[in-house]
Amino acid sequence: MSEPKSPQELVAGLVRLLTVTKNSDDNYTGNPQKGGVGRVFGGQVIAQALMAAQDTVPDEKGAHSLHAYFLRGGKEGPPIDYQIARDFDGRSFSNRRVVASQAEEDGQLRPILNLTASFQKAEDGLEHGDYTMPDVAPPEDLKSDMELRREMIAEQPNMPEVAKKMMLRPRPIEMRTIDRLHWMNSEKKEPKAHSWFKAAAPLPADPALHRAIIAYASDFTLLGTSALPHGLSWMRGELNGASLDHTIWFHRPAKADEWLLYATDSPWSGSGRGFNRGRIFNRGGELVASVAQEGVIRRRTPKAVD
Repeated sequence: MSEPKSPQELVAGLVRLLTVTKNSDDNYTGNPQKGGVGRVFGGQVIAQALMAAQDTVPDEKGAHSLHAYFLRGGKEGPPIDYQIARDFDGRSFSNRRVVASQAEEDGQLRPILNLTASFQKAEDGLEHGDYTMPDVAPPEDLKSDMELRREMIAEQPNMPEVAKKMMLRPRPIEMRTIDRLHWMNSEKKEPKAHSWFKAAAPLPADPALHRAIIAYASDFTLLGTSALPHGLSWMRGELNGASLDHTIWFHRPAKADEWLLYATDSPWSGSGRGFNRGRIFNRGGELVASVAQEGVIRRRTPKAVD
């Protein structure tokens, strides 16, 4: 049995995962998550696509927004191909389109995600902000989500081993949740959630990497917010779900290895879909990013027993 990885090793693994390999000026390869099983985490594909796009833009221009559509569920194991289209390069802005594809059993590459990202040269401008950071407990006063998972498993000795293994898998992003998320209980509650997150160890001082890791983490907890009013959970096998699209606006630079507050809400669900919004704040109360996502959210129909 291998020794548990330290936070530094986990974060180094995340950095390697998001560091795409350049094959040509506009083609990159993203490596798979080591030990990953099942479907590729959507945040990974978004972050790798953003890293590839950022590499084709001068450092003076930082990503200020991205819009992604998930087309097919990617599989853990095969590498992911990222093809870049350089649609626009102006004095202030640049735009890139990225098609993420993965080889299927017949060897053919098929798209799993389309992403468009816009980049801007830093400049001064008019400023205002119509937002207030939620008044919540600081991360130092909260248990880590890993501690909460261990407590839940101790309370449910009959939990399937597969679920236990997934819940206890070490993660490079540390999270501390203020509210009870969909996997924590079955009570119907208001569709709002608040969680602190950061990389579990210090990161290299690369703004592009910090943006990519924030994009990676922005896919956590978001779709689950639309499950809260219904008291249902993917973890208990009550729902089927998948992300359909994902949008991020980066408002100001932020460090992904310092605590960031992720405040999410879901103003609507229906037609088998759930719409979710997120705001990401730094410890100083500044809004650093806004997120929106729609995903499939369907009640799972129990299989008939013969």
